[in-house]
Amino acid sequence: MFRRVWDDPTTRRWVGWAALAGAFVLVNFHRVSTGVLADTLSRVFDTTGAELGLLHSAFFYIYAPMQLFAGILTDRWGTRRVATLGSAVMGLGVVWFSFSGTYLAGFLARVLIGLGGGVIYIATLRYCANWFRADEFATVTGLTLSASAVGGLLAATPLAVLVAAVGWRDGLLGVGLAGFALTAAVFVLVRDTPADAGLAAVEGTPESTEQSFSEVLDGVRAVFDRRDTWIMGTMLFFAAGMNFTVMGLWGVPYVVQAYDVSVRTASLYTLAGNAGLVFGSPILGWLSDRLKERTGIILVSAVVYFLAYASIVVLGTPPLWYVGLVFFGVMFLLGGFTLSYTVIKERHTAARSGTATGTINGLSFLGAAVLPGVMGWALDVFWTGETVAGSRVYTLLGYRVAFGIAAVSGLVALGCAAWLHHRAG
Repeated sequence: MFRRVWDDPTTRRWVGWAALAGAFVLVNFHRVSTGVLADTLSRVFDTTGAELGLLHSAFFYIYAPMQLFAGILTDRWGTRRVATLGSAVMGLGVVWFSFSGTYLAGFLARVLIGLGGGVIYIATLRYCANWFRADEFATVTGLTLSASAVGGLLAATPLAVLVAAVGWRDGLLGVGLAGFALTAAVFVLVRDTPADAGLAAVEGTPESTEQSFSEVLDGVRAVFDRRDTWIMGTMLFFAAGMNFTVMGLWGVPYVVQAYDVSVRTASLYTLAGNAGLVFGSPILGWLSDRLKERTGIILVSAVVYFLAYASIVVLGTPPLWYVGLVFFGVMFLLGGFTLSYTVIKERHTAARSGTATGTINGLSFLGAAVLPGVMGWALDVFWTGETVAGSRVYTLLGYRVAFGIAAVSGLVALGCAAWLHHRAG
């Protein structure tokens, strides 16, 4: 049985993918874990809303530019080397963060986590481009994002339970050690191409060879020269960036303060959000491959996404079940926006797939770096001057303004999606 799986490229590819997906689970865990930890970190580091937003964003300030570098590195040196090193660096950052005693140390540790984690997704997409057919790519990309959403699920209620049981420092230390085990799995199980594993190529996959540095630079110029690169990047800046802001930081405090519930209870609603990504990415990816439709699905997703966030602004404090539905919905629809990775891959050669996907993914996480601080600043304007257990108390009006920023972000993303669909037609 084992030999049959190991020697068949159509089954062996899933072994390598599983190792990479496991590492990516931890990437998403760390980038959104500050939502559950927000009150604790606010007390430990004595932060304002803007400072807490900056601490959360430290991950993304390095993660965003690393997307382009990840694409260049994987196009040049391959998935195995890049992902193994990135996973190891991420683990070191997590261990450092668990021991951080000052705001500066915590900030720098989050930067290191983002530095290492920043190469995993693009390295995984490069692996998928080498091991899966073109008509399977949107599906397997959706599955990869679904795997990452498992990290978001773990960073919600399970993290709240873990922190309550052993404390946030010991809990994160344990997660960091688990990350080193996944690093070893990536090194042992992943090979860049079927040929590197001593296997025949999967029928329908493009031939991929290691490129010279000048060839990589030519690819960067080709990607940068296309207008649709920046349209898709801007769309992801506002759509994905805002979702990571709400699910990763401000969603839990909003539910806690607007509905007077515990952090553990509030985390159930961001857990529902991440469950949306678990289902949305593979379902919409499969639907896209089945219908051979990309930009139409992106456009429909953008319309509903905008309306979902706008409804929170209008209603202010809708029933909690509705908040959970909105959180689930916007993350489900993120699977529509991320079809842009398939769109841009199909517009470039296989040799440039890492650079192309890395560029627009970098812009999405630039949004995740910028928007938390913007929302934090807006909330600070409406701070009541009160604190509860060391955490700032914000007004309902402040949260409505913050979700107004989310709705405007959705409107900009909708405009980009409409342009993209019009040009594709």
